[in-house]
Amino acid sequence: MSAAANKQLLQDIFAAVAAGNRQPLLDHLADEVTMQVTGHNSWSQTFRGKEALVRDLYGYLATLLADGRRTVPLRFIADDDHVVVEAKGEMRTKAGIPYNNDYCLIYRLQKGRIVEIREYCDYALTEAVLGPFPASMKQRG
Repeated sequence: MSAAANKQLLQDIFAAVAAGNRQPLLDHLADEVTMQVTGHNSWSQTFRGKEALVRDLYGYLATLLADGRRTVPLRFIADDDHVVVEAKGEMRTKAGIPYNNDYCLIYRLQKGRIVEIREYCDYALTEAVLGPFPASMKQRG
């Protein structure tokens, strides 16, 4: 797909995510997707495979965050098979504490599927509001 087509695909996915529907994102994850949560903190790791990403990261977040969480895109930049998305989270914990992080997400796509994600955000905020990522759930290798 072209850079323009990749950008449009991510714009469509994020329009749904901003409306609270994460299913289009899940539908476009390749089975072999990797997601690197950058930084040097308890959340930093690489999730390998769709099953691990959905279960270990997205599943864990679902235990902490209230329904209605949104990630609102602010800007899309596309180059070849990469699309950069600047976004703002609009979320609350199940205890009602605001968790409104800023994100820079870099997606690499192949044939309309997301094969790689790199996430940059304020991990001091993540750990302050959500707590450390459980060591027992950390990805190995």
